Amino acid sequence: MIALDALVRLCPPPAERPPAVDWALAERALGAALPADYKQLVETYGDGIFDDTIWLLVPDSAYSDCDLHAQTTERDEILADLWEMGEEKPAGLLEAGARVLPWAFEEGTGAFLYWLARPGQHPDEWTVLYNEGRGPLWEHHDTGCLAFVFAVLTGTAKTEYFGYLYDELKLTEHRFMTADQTLGACRR
Repeated sequence: MIALDALVRLCPPPAERPPAVDWALAERALGAALPADYKQLVETYGDGIFDDTIWLLVPDSAYSDCDLHAQTTERDEILADLWEMGEEKPAGLLEAGARVLPWAFEEGTGAFLYWLARPGQHPDEWTVLYNEGRGPLWEHHDTGCLAFVFAVLTGTAKTEYFGYLYDELKLTEHRFMTADQTLGACRR
C-alpha cells in the first residue's frame, strides 16, 4: 500500500489545511463507513484536482460537483437509470448487496472513479472501479483510492484511460489545485 507521504512528496498539498470533516456525520449521511486512505486524502488535500485531471470529492464541499454526498445521490440515480435501460453492470456488482460509491471524477470526460463496496468487506479493502462515463465500459483496479491516485500521477497505473497524462504531457512536476482556486466563482 502506498503511504500518504509518498503522494505528498510527489504532489504537494495546499499550504492551508482543508476544513475539518466530521467523519461520523459524513458516514451517517452516506450510510457507509469510508476507507482510511480516502480520509487521509481529504484531510491532506481537500476538494480539488490533481494534475488538472482527477477531482477529489469530499463531504460537504461548497461546490456540488465536488461534494461526496451530492455526487453519490446523482450517480446512484444515473446508474440506476442506465441499468434499468439495460446497460450491463460491472461484474463486481452482480454480487448481492454490492454497490459502488463515487470518490472522484475525471476532468471533462464524465468519467467517475468509484469504490466497489462488497457486503461484509471492510472499507479499507474496497477497490477502485473506473467508469468511462459516456459509455458502458468499467475498469477494475485492485487497489485503494490513495494508491490509485499515486499510480496515475506516476504513470504506473495499468489503465486504458489515464495513459495520456504521461504519453502526451510528460509531466515531471505534479500539482494539486483546490476547488476554491479552480472554481472559486462557481459556488453553489
